[in-house]
Amino acid sequence: MTSVTRHTTGGPMYTKDGESYFIVDAHIALWDARPENIRNVQGQQFIDCFYDYHANLSPESEVWPKEEYLYQGGERLMKDLFTDGYVDHAIFQPAHLGEFYHRGFGQTDEASALAAQHPDKLTYNHNFDPRNGEAGLDQLRADAERFGLKGVKLYTAEWHGDSRGWKLDDPMAYRYFELCRELGIRNIHIHKGPTIRPLDRDAFDVADVDHVATDFTDLNFIVEHVGLPRLEDFCWIATQEPNVHGGLAVAMPFIHTRPRYFAQIMGELLYWIGEDRIQFSSDYALWTPRWLIEQFVDFQIPEDMTEYAPLTTAQKKKVLGLNAAKMYDIEVPAELRLPEADETETGPRQPEAADLASV
Repeated sequence: MTSVTRHTTGGPMYTKDGESYFIVDAHIALWDARPENIRNVQGQQFIDCFYDYHANLSPESEVWPKEEYLYQGGERLMKDLFTDGYVDHAIFQPAHLGEFYHRGFGQTDEASALAAQHPDKLTYNHNFDPRNGEAGLDQLRADAERFGLKGVKLYTAEWHGDSRGWKLDDPMAYRYFELCRELGIRNIHIHKGPTIRPLDRDAFDVADVDHVATDFTDLNFIVEHVGLPRLEDFCWIATQEPNVHGGLAVAMPFIHTRPRYFAQIMGELLYWIGEDRIQFSSDYALWTPRWLIEQFVDFQIPEDMTEYAPLTTAQKKKVLGLNAAKMYDIEVPAELRLPEADETETGPRQPEAADLASV
C-alpha cells in the first residue's frame, strides 16, 4: 500500500508497504529556453535534445507539452517536487551555457532566491569554468560567499569562445579545485554522461575523473549520469577512488523504457561501488520525481539476471536520500534513519585494503 503522510519535520513522507523513505533529489534545475533567451541555433538544438530525452523516456502520462517544457518557474518546481513528488530536499545543479543563451540556461537568480526562501527544502550549487582564468577564481570566491556553496556543478563539454570543452586535470582547473578546498566547497558534481546536441561526446569522457579524485582525496566527486554510456569505465575508476560517487540522473528513467538495462546499471553500481555512493536524481525538469520514486521503490532486478543480488529496502533508502543527506549535512528525521547508518557523517570514505582485494 502506498501512502504519503507527514513526518515530524512537517514535510512529505513516501510510504509503501509499511516502509517510509526520506527523499533527496540530488540533481534539479530551473532553466529558461524560451525563444527570447536563445542566442543561436545551438541553443535551440540543446533544448530540442532535452525535450527528446524527456518525451522518449517518460511514460505517456508524464510527457509535458513542448511549450511548457521551455520554462517551468519556481512555483511549478515547488509543486512538482514537494507537493506532488514526495521529495524532502532537492539540490540545484545548474548549467550556464552562456554561449547558447543570453541569460544563461540555468537561472541563477531565480534558483538561488528560491533556495534562500526555502533552505529546509532546497540547496543551491553553482558552477565555474576554469577557462575564465584569474577572473573566474575571483568570481568563485564571490559566489561561495553569496550562495554559501557546499557544492558546484561542472560541465566539461560547455563551449567557451573557440573552445568546445575542457579537462578536469587541466592546470587551471586544479587552481579552482584548490580554491574549492580552501572555501569549503567539498562536493564537485560533474556531468559525465550522455551527450546533448550540439555538445561533443568526447568532452564528457569520464577518464579525467581518475586524476582529480587521486589528487584531491578530501573532495567528493559526484559523477552525474554515472558516466553513461561509459558505465564500465566509471565503475573501474570509482571502485579504486573512494571519493567518487555516482548520480543517477538520466539513468533513472530507463526504469520505465528499458527495465533490464536499468537493472544492469544498478547491479553493476552495487557490485563495484556499493549502496553508500549512489544518489537518486530526477534531473528535473527533464523528468519529475514522483513516478521515478514510485517505480524505484517497486523495482526489483529480474530473477533471471542471477549475476546481480536482489535490491534490498535498505539499499533503496540509501540511494533515494540518505546518501545525499549525509554528504550535504541534511537532517534526517529519526524515524527515517537506518539503524546501522550514520546519516550525520560526511566526507569521503577512507580506502580499505578490502576495496581492491575484492576486484
